[in-house]
Amino acid sequence: MLLIARAPVRISFGGGGTDIPAYYERYGGMVVSTAINYYVYTILTPGQPDGVQIFSADYRSFTRRPICEDLIWNGDLSLPKAIVYYFNIRDGLTIFLASQVPPGTGLGSSGSVAVSMIKALAFWCGLDLGPREVAELACFIEINKLGMPVGKQDQYAAAFGGLNCFTFLRDEVRVEPLRMPPQARQELERGLMLFFTGISRQSSTILKRQQEASRKGDRETIRRLTAIKELGQEIRRALENGDLWTFGELLHRSWLEKRQVAEGITNPELDRCYEVAREAGALGGKVTGAGGGGFLMLFCPPARQADVTEALTALGLQRRPFAFEDEGVQILQGIPWTRSSPRYPFGVVPPSVSTEAGVASVTI
Repeated sequence: MLLIARAPVRISFGGGGTDIPAYYERYGGMVVSTAINYYVYTILTPGQPDGVQIFSADYRSFTRRPICEDLIWNGDLSLPKAIVYYFNIRDGLTIFLASQVPPGTGLGSSGSVAVSMIKALAFWCGLDLGPREVAELACFIEINKLGMPVGKQDQYAAAFGGLNCFTFLRDEVRVEPLRMPPQARQELERGLMLFFTGISRQSSTILKRQQEASRKGDRETIRRLTAIKELGQEIRRALENGDLWTFGELLHRSWLEKRQVAEGITNPELDRCYEVAREAGALGGKVTGAGGGGFLMLFCPPARQADVTEALTALGLQRRPFAFEDEGVQILQGIPWTRSSPRYPFGVVPPSVSTEAGVASVTI
């Protein structure tokens, strides 16, 4: 049997950073983002009956453990190992992970890995989880069990796909697809540009600083995050009104706020690239994700895109074409594997499980 699942990565337009629990549990958060057509793949095949093997093409890593051994959560494969441990697979399994974008480049690939793996492993065990269930379980493992300093936007964007506004509250995440005029949506897609800076970075250091400052109630951090959230709300309104010129200006203002939230979000080299892009015709933009490297996202009128591309290519950046992705996480190939039943070693036992047409559905 071969089972393949994939989850898209994302780019965010506004509200980034307000999806971290230390902020949204007190003030409420929101993020406007879209999934794009770069993916993280999880491929499952039967393995040796006495162990689980995990291969990662991105990290060139391999780990093999007896099924009953408590997997150690450290190193590049800490997240995949934690997910395998959660499902407590007992039949022997080989897991292969591959991403179309390098890790640490600000497109939310860690969340996409978690979402892709959870969808695949649940289906392998006979559970057809919906996008919200997958997203929440991914957040639970990353944030609560591994203690990773991340928010919830990446997992939800990967699970749901599409162009959405996510609202983060203490006990709820609201998912609202943006209602853009069709022509404006096409113009938005045409106007966006992605440039790889060639720099991969660990976002955890930046996010830990931001998380700690939010937890302590640092006035300046809270002020800037609140300004970012308010600009995110304006960005949503501009997009739904089809006002893309205003969207570009708001994107620029939001970046000016974000770059001041925590040390390491930007540096002189990234600032220079952004300034050059603006001088060449881009209306606004940002460094994706937590910052520090990865991709530079820009919004630019198509008539000026050749100038921007030429200017940034001269600085060593590489343009990467992309398109919006309306589909979230999905199974591309596979049938439910009914010989084993997942257990929940962390105590998060679903309150109810119902079966329909031989496939279990679970709410977590």
